Amino acid sequence: MKGKDLKPHIGIFGRRNFGKSSLINALTGSDVAIVSEIAGTTTDPVKKSMEIFGIGPAIIIDTAGIDDKGDLGEKRIAKTLDVIKQIDCAMLVIANNTFGEYEEMLIEKFDRHKVPYLIVNNKTDVEPLQNEAIRKIQQQTTASIVEFSAITRFNLEGVIEGLKSTIPETTYQSPSLLKELITRGDIVMLITPVDSEAPDGRMILPQVMAIRDVLDNDAINIVVKETEAELFLQKTGIKPKLVITDSQAFGFVNKIIPADIPLTGFSVAYARMRGPFEEYVKGARKIANLKDGDKILILESCTHQVSCEDIGRFKIPRWLREFTKKQLEFDVLAGLNEIKTPITDYALVIQCGACMITRKQVFSRLFDAIEAGVPVTNYGLAIAFMNGIFDRAIAPFANTL
Repeated sequence: MKGKDLKPHIGIFGRRNFGKSSLINALTGSDVAIVSEIAGTTTDPVKKSMEIFGIGPAIIIDTAGIDDKGDLGEKRIAKTLDVIKQIDCAMLVIANNTFGEYEEMLIEKFDRHKVPYLIVNNKTDVEPLQNEAIRKIQQQTTASIVEFSAITRFNLEGVIEGLKSTIPETTYQSPSLLKELITRGDIVMLITPVDSEAPDGRMILPQVMAIRDVLDNDAINIVVKETEAELFLQKTGIKPKLVITDSQAFGFVNKIIPADIPLTGFSVAYARMRGPFEEYVKGARKIANLKDGDKILILESCTHQVSCEDIGRFKIPRWLREFTKKQLEFDVLAGLNEIKTPITDYALVIQCGACMITRKQVFSRLFDAIEAGVPVTNYGLAIAFMNGIFDRAIAPFANTL
């Protein structure tokens, strides 16, 4: 499953025939999920975009039953559990006063990946939740329990309200790249190189977000290519409050922007907003300690056509070998595919800018590495470190470290 939508992701989990798909249909107001009395109707995770009042646009993910059987069932369960790493919030569907090892296992997974969750007791019109079942649930969790009937739509409003109180507000609030750095009337220079990797006729997401963020903060945008930046400063005499550039142009831009003007990168600003920034900073410093034979894992969060100027597959490996003068090995993993190699085999993990996945998916992607003590960083901070301008690139964000 690819997390290519930046809306909040909400996963629906539970046993077969407990009404997960029916709950999805009730929430979306349409028959997006196939409903059947035959257990195991849902085989692969099913995604549906919807609007939730008070939350806004969201992605609902229906999953296969956690109690599926057989060899194929084990594969379906594995896909179901993999969804937990990609979501911002979960809904655990129970029914028939049944609560046991499957639900306890899901709760353990939710807690491990820091996923907030809500328990929905479906089919309450047939069998309301009894005190004994409530007692068992409360021994395992303090999560809210909501009574619901997918058939009669009883208490659908209560489910939505419970969801709104469970999902973190940060997943649907509009984040800001630069709010703490600029104020009304400030001039921000955005230096955006255009090379063979730049998408035809448009700009990449962090650049677009920066332009909009400057406008939202009532500041003034100046957008130039790196080859025109010095000429602009000379001709106008304007001194920007902040300069932001593409990380690949760090070395060149650092030489032409006066030292008294703050300079950072799109990917650095984006990393602060979307990833474990403090871990990224510590991880970048570890580049200086790499040794011959060290393995480095490069994580690309989207799939794309590869060119000879590809930053993750060609440029960063080349730059790291040149900078460290060490014989290094590299693995590249695209999308959100499972990391098969033991994470402790790697001396460093380098995450891309992650403009195509959610903040929660970034943290989940790096969770095992951070927990195991494997250094992690991202493209922009690694490139800044190798260009000798690391301290300058993170200086604007010093108060967040």
